[in-house]
Parts: sequence; C-alpha cells; structure tokens
Amino acid sequence: MDGSILVISAPSGAGKSTLIQRLLAADSRLKFSVSYTTRPPRPGEVQGVDYHFIRHEDFLRLKESGGLVEWVEQFGHFYGTGVDWVRRTVAAGADALLDLEPRGARAIKDLFPEAVLIFILPPSLEELERRLRIRGGLSPRELAQRLAQGREELRQASWYDYLVVNDDLAQAEAALRAIITAARLRSRLVWPHLAPRFQV
Repeated sequence: MDGSILVISAPSGAGKSTLIQRLLAADSRLKFSVSYTTRPPRPGEVQGVDYHFIRHEDFLRLKESGGLVEWVEQFGHFYGTGVDWVRRTVAAGADALLDLEPRGARAIKDLFPEAVLIFILPPSLEELERRLRIRGGLSPRELAQRLAQGREELRQASWYDYLVVNDDLAQAEAALRAIITAARLRSRLVWPHLAPRFQV
C-alpha cells in the first residue's frame, strides 16, 4: 500500500517542531523529510539528520536539474525538498512528513494533489509573540522579521486541508494523529487492497 504525503506548516513559535518530534517518536511509519539547505549548521545539528547542508552552487544545480519539488529562500539561505525522496518514501508504504512554509506546501500540492496539508496556528498573535520572546536568541530586528513573516503565513492558512490550534500541546498532538489516521484510511489507498476480498 502506498503511503501518504503530509505537509505541516506553521509560523515560527507555533510549536510545530515540538509536535513533529512527538509524532515521529510515536509513529515509525512517519518518515521526516530532511531538507537541503545552504545555511551553515547550528550547534548540535547533524548532517543528513537535521538538514543536508550543501554549497550554494550545488543547491542551484540540484534545483535546475529538477531534483527539488519545492524550494524557498529565507533570511538569505536556500531550503528545498528532494522530489525523489518523496516518491521513494510513499512507494515504500511509509508516510512522508514534510515541514514546509506555505509556498513550499503549494508546490507539493501542485505536483502531488493527494498530499494532505495541515496548518498549525498559535492561539493568537499575542501568544505567538510571547513564545518567540521566551525562546530567546533573537535580536529585536529578527523578532520583528519573524512576526511579520508569521502574520503573512497566517493569511495563507485558509486554503490548507486542516487547521490545528496549538493552545494545548496534548490536544494539538491528538488532532494531528486523527488527521494522519484519516489520511491513511482514504479509499484510494485502502480499496485496492480490500477489493479482492470481496471479488469486486
């Protein structure tokens, strides 16, 4: 049985990374997409685990050869998803889980219309700002940039397939699990394997 393609988007500070980590830890069928990026590794990040860290010219070569299903430039660095990885993962029966911003999500949907798009929202803009401030490590300029980008991303939420408000972490995780279960039970994925039982 083919797997599903699941895309999760959220503004910075909405709790997306924490939720994704919890999903991956509890569900071995989920395979997380490791993006390519031209930015340097941060302390503790591992090549091939957190990102595929590559040179700027190698990223452009990959993009121009059609090797990326989506790409984006953020804060002066490129990020992109390998198309072959998505196809291999789904063909192997696993679920490809991608962490993308809205432009990347649209590109995935264009190439893979069956992809399920999920947007995680904070309870409010005020709470989003509070979380970013608590996280620390951001200059006032960076904080302003993150908030401006977050507002723009929130304007895109309405065209996603599902919306999950991360007010309570456990409830948000439960909602994501329900969406993943529903995606796996879609008739186009399940019926080809059930039909022979009923000689249909």
